[in-house]
Amino acid sequence: MRFKLIAGPCAIEDRELSFSIAREVKAICDRLDIEYIFKGSFKKANRSRLDSFTGIGDTEALEILRDIGQELGIETITDIHESPDAALAAQYVDHLQIPAFLCRQTDLLIAAGETGKGVNIKKGQFLSPEAMKWPIQKIQSTGNEKAWVCERGVSFGYSDLIVDATAIARLKTLGVPVIMDCTHSVQKPNRTEGVTGGDPQLIETIALSAIATGADGFFIETHPAPHTAQSDPYTMLELSKLEGILEKAMRIRKALA
Repeated sequence: MRFKLIAGPCAIEDRELSFSIAREVKAICDRLDIEYIFKGSFKKANRSRLDSFTGIGDTEALEILRDIGQELGIETITDIHESPDAALAAQYVDHLQIPAFLCRQTDLLIAAGETGKGVNIKKGQFLSPEAMKWPIQKIQSTGNEKAWVCERGVSFGYSDLIVDATAIARLKTLGVPVIMDCTHSVQKPNRTEGVTGGDPQLIETIALSAIATGADGFFIETHPAPHTAQSDPYTMLELSKLEGILEKAMRIRKALA
């Protein structure tokens, strides 16, 4: 199986920035023979604070995703939060993503499966790897065999996450591709100011550990200047650091082949 990279900004902020990130990441992936899927949220419905950035408008953001896919010849993915989002987003992107906190929402999973698109299901921070068989079954019940699961850490206390080194191997027993979310796994949620924190210096550690234990792909939110981003500024990887991490990861994967 060819290694996958799902990467892009947390949210679609504007056309120029989105295309710039997509072009740079595509060039890296072409050189390293990695299958690239551009990611950008067309809206952010899962923010802590009422005044947090939620998007530039559904249609405008989805059209940017569509245009990136068509003009650069790459696949695209966006996350959905409510059942009607599935059919809407499926008109513009190749794959849909289920946020971790929503991975047990039956109607949402069924709606995503019924589109026939690939569905990347984030593992809930409250679930064991083995419990992800049930969300997968919900997608497959629609006749859709294109489900993936995505590890992103487990809640540890009120304001931290921990990544279990055995999680990838355990998820792989479920018989679907396993993606490692290398950026949300370094989150520090539930901060008192209502903005999720994180430690992006640990993104490389998470990535290299995951590929050594059999991950089929990475999910990495990336931005040329994360501190200026309107969403998840404390967890995104600085774009200039992406190529170095991927080069190391692919060397590990080749050594283990």
